[in-house]
Amino acid sequence: MVDSLADQGIIDAFPIQEQTIPLALTGEDIIGQAKTGTGKTFGFGLPLLQRVGADPAPGVQALVVVPTRELCVQVYEDLELAAKNRGATVVPIYGGKAYEGQIDQLKAGAQIVVGTPGRLLDLASQRILNLGDVREMVLDEADKMLDLGFLADIEKLFAKTPATRHTMLFSATMPGTIVTLARRFMSKPIHIRATDPDEGAAQANIEHIVYRAHSLDKDEVIGRILQAEGRGKTVIFMRTKRAAAKLQEELVDRGFNAASVHGDLNQDQRERAMAAFKAGKKDILIATDVAARGIDVDDVTHVINHTVPDDEKTYLHRVGRTGRAGRTGIAVTFVDWDDLHKWALINKALDFGVPEPVETYSSSPHLFADLNIPEGSKSRLKATPVKERTPRSERSKPAGSGDDSGSGDGARRRTRRRTRSANPQGRGRHETHGHEGHGHDQEGGGEPGAPLLQEAGGEAAAPKRRRRRRSGGSGGTGGAGTSSGESAPAAEAASGAE
Repeated sequence: MVDSLADQGIIDAFPIQEQTIPLALTGEDIIGQAKTGTGKTFGFGLPLLQRVGADPAPGVQALVVVPTRELCVQVYEDLELAAKNRGATVVPIYGGKAYEGQIDQLKAGAQIVVGTPGRLLDLASQRILNLGDVREMVLDEADKMLDLGFLADIEKLFAKTPATRHTMLFSATMPGTIVTLARRFMSKPIHIRATDPDEGAAQANIEHIVYRAHSLDKDEVIGRILQAEGRGKTVIFMRTKRAAAKLQEELVDRGFNAASVHGDLNQDQRERAMAAFKAGKKDILIATDVAARGIDVDDVTHVINHTVPDDEKTYLHRVGRTGRAGRTGIAVTFVDWDDLHKWALINKALDFGVPEPVETYSSSPHLFADLNIPEGSKSRLKATPVKERTPRSERSKPAGSGDDSGSGDGARRRTRRRTRSANPQGRGRHETHGHEGHGHDQEGGGEPGAPLLQEAGGEAAAPKRRRRRRSGGSGGTGGAGTSSGESAPAAEAASGAE
């Protein structure tokens, strides 16, 4: 395993690894608390592989439970790397992928399973995944699993494993529910907390910049930040998946090489986007919080919070995508006017000393100075062709509409009159209840179809209006005596003329 890691340039251990590996090798139950990006995966992964053995018997003997699909892939890749020269087989089990391949790997005798709770329980209920021989169990990002509502699923998974297993739990934060869970399912766990003495809650190697920004100007500000000198891979966090998709489209239109990871994409699309980002084919990744845990890329230089996170825990997890593996990073957070109360709580919890973020626009001089943006940088890398707009005076008008100020209004007035005339109670006792606009107030002996036929080439509504006026004028002589039997043929004649 040492040789496998050395081939990838991994030689020195991080503090959490130095403390957990010796204890975990002896079989001590461990609660490991350390910030994201500090090497927890190898902290539990190397002892797990060592205890399973170089050439273990077929069947699942180790189980690693993670909250998200992206984190599942990341942990699987790390364990696969460490186990490259060994006989143990590692398989990822998570939703969004076809069952067949995962089932085939389990039936082939895989010994180490990394999975998300839902798919693990699904396969266990089908008796495809047997957890009765599990000797090593790890809960990674336990606090995130709690946030996502997986507590009941975790308890079910624990119940399917032997009581004498070796258990390790890792979490960036340690809420009371996690402590209770540890007491129920762990045996005399040792609590390891790996932090530097001079390090506060927020990583010291990350520069935190906070701006009060206007929502309509954020895209412009981001376009300039993305042109900062020394900017490498950048992660932009959005509140909703729709906003993530919209921002990706906007940045691509501006000429930037952006990908996105959010809930509206299927699993293959998410994995392709993540792979392109890791490989450097895309240097901007737009993500929602659910996808954040799987972004394990060492060379992320900037994190941008498009909206302020809900609390300090989410903030730490977001900005933890940068400044990983001992590198430095920059975290920029936009605070809307409506979210100042959220920022006040985060500022107090993390002791930033920035109660009032400075009001910032895309043209603000301090934006360029703070982020080392070259003067004169625009928010686009390429110009977008502007569509020529047709002058209003030359736009096509509906047939027969005539002048805007004249017949258009008249047509609307006529439409309203027709609507009222269809109401048998709205126009007086002389109106019949026939078809709308036809057979109303016809004289008993007249020929109502003739005038309409003569003026068929004119505007359609005009003959009706004139006919009504004529009928109204003669209503005193014969209209009152008109029978319903006479009105029906009149209506048919009028309708036929039209």
